[in-house]
Amino acid sequence: QLQLVESGGGLVQAGGSLRLSCVASGFTLDGYAIGWFRQAPGKEREGVSCISSSDGITYYGDSVKGRFTISRDNAKNTVYLQMNSLKPEDTGVYYCAAVYRRSRQCTFYRYEYVYWGRGTQVTVSS
Repeated sequence: QLQLVESGGGLVQAGGSLRLSCVASGFTLDGYAIGWFRQAPGKEREGVSCISSSDGITYYGDSVKGRFTISRDNAKNTVYLQMNSLKPEDTGVYYCAAVYRRSRQCTFYRYEYVYWGRGTQVTVSS
C-alpha cells in the first residue's frame, strides 16, 4: 500500500519553530518530486514548498521564503519541512504530496500530485 504520513505538527507560539516530517511507505521517494501544501479553514489548499527529485532543487511560496526549509533524505524515505519564525497566518493543516518526476523542477499545482498524506495540524498562537 502506497502511503505518505505526515507528523510533527502541533501548537506553537508566534516566533516558534516546528519540523514536519513526511514518511513514505510502500514505495521509495527516489525519483519523486515532493510538495508541502497547507489549508486553512475556509481557504484553498496552497503550495508552501516543493523539492525536486533530481539534485534536490527547492522552491518556496512567497509567504514562507526565508522562514521555511524543505529537505529530503532518500535513504530514510523522508522529506522534512523546517518551519521557523512561525506566524499565526501559518496555521492550517499541512499535507505532503508526491509525484514521480525525474526532473530538477517541481510544482505548486496540486492536481499534478498523485499521492497525498492525511495531513498534520499546525496551530500558531499570537
